[in-house]
Amino acid sequence: MSKETARWLAFSLTCALGSAGLGWLAPALPLKSWIGGVALLTAGLLLPLAAVLVPMLGLRRVPRAQRKMAWQLIVPVVAGVALCVVALEAGQQSALAERGRWTTATVVDIEDARTDRCTLQRRADGTRISPTLSEGDGCRSVSKGDILRVRYDPEGVAGPVTDADTGTESDSYGGLIAGLVLAAVAMGTWGSVRMSRWDRAYAAS
Repeated sequence: MSKETARWLAFSLTCALGSAGLGWLAPALPLKSWIGGVALLTAGLLLPLAAVLVPMLGLRRVPRAQRKMAWQLIVPVVAGVALCVVALEAGQQSALAERGRWTTATVVDIEDARTDRCTLQRRADGTRISPTLSEGDGCRSVSKGDILRVRYDPEGVAGPVTDADTGTESDSYGGLIAGLVLAAVAMGTWGSVRMSRWDRAYAAS
């Protein structure tokens, strides 16, 4: 393996693992709201964009008007965003498994948007559960005033899940994350090496 390939391999691996790691850490640690927001912005936007922009900016000899992007670099961008989303779900599941608590809650409000979200209130002391219950985690076919048994995060970072929804999540997060990392690293390295070669070929012409 050449030094150039090794350098781009390390770069692609850093971007992919960064997207997965930050996406998982935000709910799992948990990170404070503004820190978590920055972490998710970095994981879901900045690192995937860096996988394309850094190789593009590395074309120092090719004039800007003649620069083109290797098609392989589309993969690390898409995979980076997917890694953030999947790792976030895995982190939330891990957070609920580690520090989640069961309680009985009342549905006090339903936000009827593109996907429904339910505002829950603990029956024991009347406190609101944050964040709201998503449609995919149990806010489906429920009405205002319904009583649900939910597992929630006392830190208010991971979203709650209903008793019926617990355990329905697939345990294949690890395999999916590994596959996305592999795709992002392989295609990112390939595309970056191609762009470096274009740069050298233009300088030699």
